[in-house]
Amino acid sequence: MRLALFTLEALANARAVRRFVAEHADEIAVVALSDPHRPSTGGLTGQVRRHVLRSGTGFLPYLGVNFGLPDLVSALAPAPKTSNPGDDTASATPLPVLCRRLGLPCITVTSASGSAVGDLLRRHGADLIVSFHFDQIFDADALATAPLGGVNLHPSLLPHHRGPVPTLHALLEPTPRFGVTIHRLAAAVDAGAILAQQAVTLPADVTASRAAVLLHEAGRPLLDGVLRRVREDGRLPEGRTVPVLPYCGFPTRAQLRDLKSRGRKLVDGRDLREALSLSRPG
Repeated sequence: MRLALFTLEALANARAVRRFVAEHADEIAVVALSDPHRPSTGGLTGQVRRHVLRSGTGFLPYLGVNFGLPDLVSALAPAPKTSNPGDDTASATPLPVLCRRLGLPCITVTSASGSAVGDLLRRHGADLIVSFHFDQIFDADALATAPLGGVNLHPSLLPHHRGPVPTLHALLEPTPRFGVTIHRLAAAVDAGAILAQQAVTLPADVTASRAAVLLHEAGRPLLDGVLRRVREDGRLPEGRTVPVLPYCGFPTRAQLRDLKSRGRKLVDGRDLREALSLSRPG
């Protein structure tokens, strides 16, 4: 079984996905990094403008810590000196650098459409799509090109909190409930059948950013378990079908005011320090 890993390095998943790559290097056919500045989204300027119009400037620290800083430190990262992919250096090595060290193809993708994904899978001999904090939606044609289909790791207890910032929406609940779900990829956002799920207890003062980091780490063993079943059975399990609940998108200004009134935060100083530490000399 050969894996095509689709991901976007950000604070939420950086260390978890790097460890996943180091541990599964022998079965990863290709790592596909989403282009965060792709023209179809309006590029960096267009995305920031839309976020500010919808969420206000109070959302900018979240975007900077979760995406801006990881992108910056990844670009400035020196090549690590160590050659042992099993040690903790992997967790602080940006994916392009880590992939070069492990001899894995690492490409930037601007489209998750059928033709683009199909060409990539065929070119690299991949059987199964693994989506690990990927910010593009695979269409039905793309999923049909994967011989074994695809799976996604989502940091919420689906079907609750479908969408890009589930931990923020969990913190908007009177009593936040956190968890992580592995589900089949479908041609809709976080709507495929559930393959594995686990509730996770987090500290009362957890930020939306820190919660996402912890939940992506908690999801790695669940993902490993699903991949083990696929190896043994030669197919992706059907999974458990659940109702599709309302989509939870990026926050509105009112939701951010609500979050603040509850004494809960998007980011704090610890998140900033973690984002800055995502790259270090080997």
